[in-house]
Amino acid sequence: MSVPVDLKYSKDHEWVRVEGDVVVVGITDFAQSELGDVVFVELPALESELSAEAQLGVIESVKAVSDVLSPVSGVVVEVNSELEDTPELINDDCYGEGWIAKIRLTSADQLDDLLSPEEYEEVIA
Repeated sequence: MSVPVDLKYSKDHEWVRVEGDVVVVGITDFAQSELGDVVFVELPALESELSAEAQLGVIESVKAVSDVLSPVSGVVVEVNSELEDTPELINDDCYGEGWIAKIRLTSADQLDDLLSPEEYEEVIA
């Protein structure tokens, strides 16, 4: 399983890339491999306000339907609309083209509550 060292992680298998006061969010390589072939992604509404651990979206695969939880609180400023037509990007490139949403942070302190790559590797071991 790929666990990039430049990201932060949630115990619910979401990853976070910090870009100033905005974070990019997606699901981890472990999560996408457990789900199997992704066939549908429900994206959050633009400008929606989320609290940490609230539902960010839904991923449907050939095996299951799974909620994606927001790892931080904030406002959705962008969604990856490419996933509407090509949800398999999550399987093909979960840390790149398969990102789900960008969220403007309410408080950067929340990033301290996320897992380091090493801590996340212990979770999936």
